[in-house]
Amino acid sequence: MSLLEALRIAFGSILGNKLRSFLTLLGVIFGVATVIVVVSIIEGFNAYVDDKIANIGTNAFSLQKYSIEDFASVEALNAARRRNKDVNIDDLEALQELAAGSRTIRDAAGKAASVADVKFGNETLQKIQLKANTPNLAEIENIETADGRYFSAADEEARRYVAFLGSEAAAKLFPNDPPIGKTIKVDGRTFQVIGVGKELGTAFGQTRDMYVAIPLRTFLSINGLRRNISISISSTTPEAYVEAADEVRTLMRTRRKLSPSEADNFGIVTPGAINKLRDQIFGTIQIAAIGVTSISLVVGGIVIMNIMLVSVTERTKEIGIRMSIGARRRDILKQFLAESVTLSLIGGAIGIAIAFLLSQLVATLTPIPTALPIGWVIAALTVSSGVGLVSGVYPAWTAAGLDPIEALRSE
Repeated sequence: MSLLEALRIAFGSILGNKLRSFLTLLGVIFGVATVIVVVSIIEGFNAYVDDKIANIGTNAFSLQKYSIEDFASVEALNAARRRNKDVNIDDLEALQELAAGSRTIRDAAGKAASVADVKFGNETLQKIQLKANTPNLAEIENIETADGRYFSAADEEARRYVAFLGSEAAAKLFPNDPPIGKTIKVDGRTFQVIGVGKELGTAFGQTRDMYVAIPLRTFLSINGLRRNISISISSTTPEAYVEAADEVRTLMRTRRKLSPSEADNFGIVTPGAINKLRDQIFGTIQIAAIGVTSISLVVGGIVIMNIMLVSVTERTKEIGIRMSIGARRRDILKQFLAESVTLSLIGGAIGIAIAFLLSQLVATLTPIPTALPIGWVIAALTVSSGVGLVSGVYPAWTAAGLDPIEALRSE
């Protein structure tokens, strides 16, 4: 018996018992669907972190008061609060001097963040994000302008009261008029709008376009020069990335007079460090979630095995007739294995389709992103067919081992 003939008989048997076949498929369908939905949410989250959180900028990393490792636990964060000093404008100036003579560090830019009430006319935006940046941050972190311009070095040095708005903030403050050149109140102080940022979208359902940005030195002149800031640093080339981070670490340890045995009292945050923390936190959850949902696949395999055993019993006479007219034991084995694998593959395909629809529904109705890598689709079909193969071996072997004469006597 050829494989094609075995598949033809398998499809005929499945279609001949539609209700039973559907009930048999339910275990595999739900097993594959739940695994794929869980995987799509996890993969979507990972891609989201890479794109919108870990994507600091081109060849860029960040110097901050805390390291990524400090956020691994409450105890580590409290210890870092006691140990670590603020990163300030003097550190930024020292890094900019280092960059001027370094072959690995291209530039260093400062930034700080707070919240503010922003007002224009009768419209007030309460407690929106206030960003304070140096002009060169636009190049390091790929800040794009939709209208007007970003801060200039002259704005920064002169501590000018100029503002750069997020697209959503601009739309709410100026629904009918162009914002460029208008004056707004930021916590009661007058700023002139010089630019509007390109739309960034959302992160976990929260808008990234509701902000107002001002020059860093203007912010510090209002809130105090010793205020904590963070510093974004870019390397000259991708190959110099690690060496640039080492240069920054050496400079900061020297400035803070740390001995070789003392730990860093600052943090250097890279996309790799963010991804490492993400993997530490969510890696175990990912394995556990996939493991738990995979149990339903095992249950589906058991259901297939039971139904195939029932099928062997019901079709004993048919098996006897086939063997009496020349079918060999391996033909019977192939027939029942083909039926079992076909059932599982159909269930896997339906499960993937349901998972895709559920993933799209989750992405539409919630801020949780989803992604369905083709590799996992192939893996799901492979696993489902493997479940069918394993589940069908014993029933197929039982069918192939029947005595033809005894089978023909069966009623």
